[in-house]
Amino acid sequence: MPQATATLAPPAPVEGARRSTGSDFAPLLRQVKEQGLLERRTGWYTRGITVNLLGLAAVITGMTLIGGSWWVLLLAPLLAVVSARTAFFGHDAGHSQITGARRGSRVIQLIHANVLLGMSQEWWNDKHNRHHANPNHTDKDPDVAAEVLVFTQKQAKGRDGIRGWLTRHQAWLFFPLTTLEGIALKVYGFQAVFSKEAGARQPRRERALEGLLLLAHVGAYVTLLLTTMPLGHAVVFALVHQMLLGLHLGMAFAPNHKGMEVPDEQSGERWGHLRRQVLTSRNIRGGLVTDWFLGGLNYQIEHHLFPSMPRPHLRLAQPLVRAHCRSLAVSYTETGLVDSYRQALTHLHKVGEPLRADA
Repeated sequence: MPQATATLAPPAPVEGARRSTGSDFAPLLRQVKEQGLLERRTGWYTRGITVNLLGLAAVITGMTLIGGSWWVLLLAPLLAVVSARTAFFGHDAGHSQITGARRGSRVIQLIHANVLLGMSQEWWNDKHNRHHANPNHTDKDPDVAAEVLVFTQKQAKGRDGIRGWLTRHQAWLFFPLTTLEGIALKVYGFQAVFSKEAGARQPRRERALEGLLLLAHVGAYVTLLLTTMPLGHAVVFALVHQMLLGLHLGMAFAPNHKGMEVPDEQSGERWGHLRRQVLTSRNIRGGLVTDWFLGGLNYQIEHHLFPSMPRPHLRLAQPLVRAHCRSLAVSYTETGLVDSYRQALTHLHKVGEPLRADA
């Protein structure tokens, strides 16, 4: 059942608490370091990655054995789940959560992103790092840029034609559109790696490696499908796999920031690291199943405060972060999974309200 949102904050700031400065974060960082929560969990990740690769091998084996039958489509959802785990491990490697060695992190991410998913790790890192630096900032966070969806009424203003129609109905279209996310990640990655702009951002050798790995993924994926099943089965299998992968990733990303605070630098108020990350993020309650399904992103506040913190430590850091926010009168937002989707969709619906009124 959905749980009500809890926004933890006392009615008045603690006497002497500092406003919007980096020093608000320092005591919390010290506590987290003292408890060893920033130390790597290489063994935990090794086991998780191994299990995921074994799952991938099992699905491929199943495709080989029953690919001539339509029953093979039952394996597409399993492959989507394995692919989502792959994306989560690639995400963690990009944040140096798995190992502190830069080269090791890059190798792990290249395998998970480029080889297994067909997604450019360099493109993802650039985009995701800009998101972490300025979450929910409409001018600086690429995740809330006005594209297919818009996230503020200011962005919605003046949209007409097909874009206006999408904005008016974006709350209803959100989850159907997420089914395209798995394909979109590949397309954006290919565009980034093979564009002229990529040459200025990335050394030629690294760019060439990324491009070769992306092409290797496409070749291996197509070969796997066509050698294990007839063409018609292969097309339907690929569609189901990619659409469910996109939906799974969308369900993991959707609750995190939509409908939360939007920084406004024009107002003159500047937030420090703690407020910038906490006020724009939403946590999702749940147990180990929720942690697994959302890849640890249900601890979005802790993840944004400590991007390099290993995934299994986010749950342990939560009580420290919650207590620290309470002491500073900083709102700490936490809700149930279903209610988080309700809040996100309600926000998207509200954004399109002026256009619906005009129509």
